[in-house]
Amino acid sequence: MARYVLSRIGQALLVLWAAFTISFVLLQAMPGDAVLIKFQNPEYGLSPEQLADIRAAYAADGSLASQYLQTIGNFLTGNFGYSLQRGVAVSAQLAANLPSTIRLAGLGFATALILAVILAIFCNIPGLGRLRSIIHSIPSLFVSVPTFWLGIMLIQIFSFRLKLVPVINPGPWEGLILPVLTVAVPISAPMAQILLRNIDEVLTRPFVAVARAKGASHSWVLWRHVARNALLPVLTVAGVLFGELLAGAVVTEAVFGLNGIGGLAEQAVTFQDVAVLQAIVVISAATFVAINLAIDLLYPVLDPRLKTKLGTAR
Repeated sequence: MARYVLSRIGQALLVLWAAFTISFVLLQAMPGDAVLIKFQNPEYGLSPEQLADIRAAYAADGSLASQYLQTIGNFLTGNFGYSLQRGVAVSAQLAANLPSTIRLAGLGFATALILAVILAIFCNIPGLGRLRSIIHSIPSLFVSVPTFWLGIMLIQIFSFRLKLVPVINPGPWEGLILPVLTVAVPISAPMAQILLRNIDEVLTRPFVAVARAKGASHSWVLWRHVARNALLPVLTVAGVLFGELLAGAVVTEAVFGLNGIGGLAEQAVTFQDVAVLQAIVVISAATFVAINLAIDLLYPVLDPRLKTKLGTAR
């Protein structure tokens, strides 16, 4: 078990290092010099010596290798550098914008799981007949809907037509209802599809037939015997889909005008603010890696069969 935990932690650190390295190389390969683009303007009246001092302050005067080592060293100590656009610490910008994105992503993730379970429940209610086949097709519809279009449609329907959810000057929680649905609906679709498939597969197993032979009702079999076995594979997919949710959150924040990481990333791309972009990529990768690592470590706890295999392998 200890070897399994150490192996998963090592893989997580390797993925995080790869994300940092790839993003660093790609950002450094962007055309132009962001420092010179901002400060080499006749209106500033800066001399070449002053420009050189500014480049040194932003660690842009060294070789690519030295910049890489300095940047990764700073990141390991929690120093994300300074924003070229605003001249403030990147950590301060993240502290101001990150909580909004975390709240949106967390609520969206939980809502997606709830939607997936609700779809699975409706599909397994006896006597629905044709409704079951219609509900089976709903996940495919969800997954094909673009995030930005869904957000705009939700605003049109629930805010402008039905006037149920205000979109102009909403309350702190009212303003999250439509954005949460916007990020939750697309990722709830693959979760629901996998959950439905797993339920159908588990229902064919012998222990389910034995439970039914003993007189257990359909609902009892689903909750007592099927749910846990069917939910395990969904956890793995949910961890992978969390990355898609983060990408959808960036688009959603732009549609709803939320002050989160999405808006910060958009501004950083516009002004080639490399330090901010690097920090956003690393924070997003770290979140994604942490979620998947937690799921990997929970698997042996939730599935005794995996724990047995690990003990045998050791």
